[in-house]
Amino acid sequence: MHDEKIAIFKQTELFSNLDDNVLTVIAKKSLKKRLERNEILFLAGEPSKGLYVIASGSVRAFRTSADGREQVMHIEHAVTTIAEVPVFDDGNYPSTAAAEEPTTVYFLDKQAILKAAIEYPQLALAAAKLMASRLRRCASLVETLSLREVGQRLAGVLLKEVRNSHSSSKAGLTVKLPFTHNQLAARIGTVREVVTRSLLRLEDQGLIVHVGRSIRIPDLDALAAFAEVGRD
Repeated sequence: MHDEKIAIFKQTELFSNLDDNVLTVIAKKSLKKRLERNEILFLAGEPSKGLYVIASGSVRAFRTSADGREQVMHIEHAVTTIAEVPVFDDGNYPSTAAAEEPTTVYFLDKQAILKAAIEYPQLALAAAKLMASRLRRCASLVETLSLREVGQRLAGVLLKEVRNSHSSSKAGLTVKLPFTHNQLAARIGTVREVVTRSLLRLEDQGLIVHVGRSIRIPDLDALAAFAEVGRD
């Protein structure tokens, strides 16, 4: 059982360079948890007890406004870690986390991680590198929300989905979106009605074509160019 955990942990950026004997100690103290879709892993503002390794599935981190509107901060897919920041800055969880799909995670106690980071400098260096990448991603999110129009943000989401999963033909690339308009709105910082209007505008401009519940992209380069410089 520990060998299986070690194999999973070594796939993460945080633990990839640790020796097996160190990972064995960490694995022995880890706790396995299975989540159903939309099940909450932790809440924003709660004291941090530790971090999680996402072994399968995916987890979204989000904040909720006073009126109940959700803003997705980031989505983490297996295999990776989540909630590292409050472990190392001794703060509370900065966002709520919930499973995007049936998901399996391993919980790692904060004190065990901090002790290992003191004893094994390679873990501390990996944590510093990971924190830097998280900071860059937050800066990118701020830039996207403040400097890009809704249509551009929506085009960016479509491009990501195309890269993850698509079918191609002579007519272009087709992607089946696993999101409702409300879920799309949460990802790009707007509301459902604006998402609907933006999709219609993209179609009017010939950048996308609705095919049932899927979207066909006739020209990927054109959509990419719009995501960078387009305007609603």
